[in-house]
Amino acid sequence: QASRLVELPYSSFDDDDDGDTAEQDPGAWYPDPPKLSPFSRCVRYLAILWNLLFLLLGLLTLAVGVWGLLTKSRLTGGERGVPLGSDPMLLFVLVGLGASTVSLAGCLGTLRASPCLLHFFLGAVLVFGGLELLGGLLLLLLRRRLWDALRDLLLLCLLRYQQDPDLQFLVDEVQRSLQCCGLESYRDWESNPYFNCSAPGAQACGVPASCCQDPLQNGSVPNAQCGFGLLALGPAAAGALLHTVGCGPALATGLRAQAGAIAAGAAILLLLEAAGALLALRVLRDV
Repeated sequence: QASRLVELPYSSFDDDDDGDTAEQDPGAWYPDPPKLSPFSRCVRYLAILWNLLFLLLGLLTLAVGVWGLLTKSRLTGGERGVPLGSDPMLLFVLVGLGASTVSLAGCLGTLRASPCLLHFFLGAVLVFGGLELLGGLLLLLLRRRLWDALRDLLLLCLLRYQQDPDLQFLVDEVQRSLQCCGLESYRDWESNPYFNCSAPGAQACGVPASCCQDPLQNGSVPNAQCGFGLLALGPAAAGALLHTVGCGPALATGLRAQAGAIAAGAAILLLLEAAGALLALRVLRDV
């Protein structure tokens, strides 16, 4: 019987058959990923919508900042009154660029199931949340010093009112919305070299039109000269034409009245960021 055993020769066709089988069945080497459950699909859709919302908000903020820079450059004839690094509109550009970049990374990471983009998104959200918490803590601990710094900033805005269109717009909006004039009173405009009574221009001994109680003066176009010469009047006569209360006390009163709304807004923002982080973590778990 041993003599009947015949040893078959080795043939290379056996290996070719195995290779053909592997090529014809790629699932043997690259199995299909498990199908997502309905809950996981819902989480991905919510994560995409969340990131699209913040992407639109970031692009809107970026557009406002770019529009402000271009408008100011056009108004000043291409010559900047302040360096670009200290321009307040640059803050809108940086915030909008950062928010849109992080949201785009989160959206693409969710769509492509990319762990790298999702980790970047999570890290950025945690950094932003930590900075917001740190800012709130410093605001509580150093509120007195911050208020003094804000008063100094308002005083600087009064002194440079005609030199920077951004500061001029900011001061006018604050005085109109709060119905105030100056820092402590309307007399603070005497420290401005253009509104001082010894100034040679037409604005001497006057205040901006945003201080007037009725800037339209029964018309449809604001009268830019309604505040001219009012610093030369007595308190009673000036009080009948303009707002005599300073913007410092008015701003402090407004902040105290809106403290609850500001805290609620900050809490909602932190909750939205936490929700985005949890959605990204769930997508990472599925990936």
